[in-house]
Amino acid sequence: MDTEKRTELISRNTAEILTKEDLLKLVKEKKDITAYNGLTVTGPFHMGYFVPFGKLIDFENAGIKIKIFVADIHSALDDLKAPWDELKKRSDYFKKCIELGFPWKKTPEFRIGSEHQFDRKYSMDMFKLTTMTTVKRAMRAASEVTRMKNPKVSELIYPIMQSLDEEYLDVDIQLGGIDQRHILALAREVLPLLGYQKRVEIMTPLVAGLKGPGAKMSASIPETHIKVHDSEEKIKKNIRNAYCPEGIIKDNPILQLCRYVIFPVRGKIRIVRDKKFGGDLEFKMYSELEKIFIDKKLHPLDLKNQVSAELVSMFTKVRKHYEKHRDQLEELGKNYL
Repeated sequence: MDTEKRTELISRNTAEILTKEDLLKLVKEKKDITAYNGLTVTGPFHMGYFVPFGKLIDFENAGIKIKIFVADIHSALDDLKAPWDELKKRSDYFKKCIELGFPWKKTPEFRIGSEHQFDRKYSMDMFKLTTMTTVKRAMRAASEVTRMKNPKVSELIYPIMQSLDEEYLDVDIQLGGIDQRHILALAREVLPLLGYQKRVEIMTPLVAGLKGPGAKMSASIPETHIKVHDSEEKIKKNIRNAYCPEGIIKDNPILQLCRYVIFPVRGKIRIVRDKKFGGDLEFKMYSELEKIFIDKKLHPLDLKNQVSAELVSMFTKVRKHYEKHRDQLEELGKNYL
């Protein structure tokens, strides 16, 4: 794959890249590129995580080595969204969902935050950065990621540690949601202060909740999201009841699932329809699907039925695992069931 096509694949379906020039230079000059995506273990593995994982499939197809960072310590630092004594079992759960939930060509390398974040050198670098980062800057970086209701000191350390992780994970790219922009920008500012290289930061858009505009995706409200281990019946029900007005693409979660998950993973989508409604349709590019939908030549129900079928098929392995090990979900709590 040439530089132009590789860069295009890495860049597609992104909200922002810091910076595009640095990415192009990286692709031109380095063959063996490594990227990582970090996840906090603060709740069930739901559709909010699907978008970055669709992007990681693109990275893999572009020949990039993938590292998944299970940020266990960060999960507690964020106002104890994950209690300290639950970090291990939640981290194990996330790792299993990631291993089985997506069709990797090669299982990604997993790293756990507590594996390096207690090392002496890491701690010294972290302390150094606390002397170089103002409270105002740390609060700005953390503002869209951590709870920040009554800010704890831990929530201000959170973005400093995330910045430092890029060096200790030995990566060239960090992938995060657009809500993490201030943290990713901070990383580019502070790592050079320690003599470390700044990385390329790639951000994905945030997917809408299934209820559409103004409806928050919540782990405590099952109908607002999909978990990778949800039953076939629950996936079909939630997709069937999802916001998807005919001809409307803005904040449409069904089209977003097609664009950011199904196309990167499957490479196409085939809409199965009765002949009296025009017969089957196959799309190899998302733009083709979107145009047909805008023109109202594809009914939302037909699209929903196929998206349900794709997700049911895609998550078969992880669903079957937790059907056999339901006790593991019960131990994690009712939000995981």
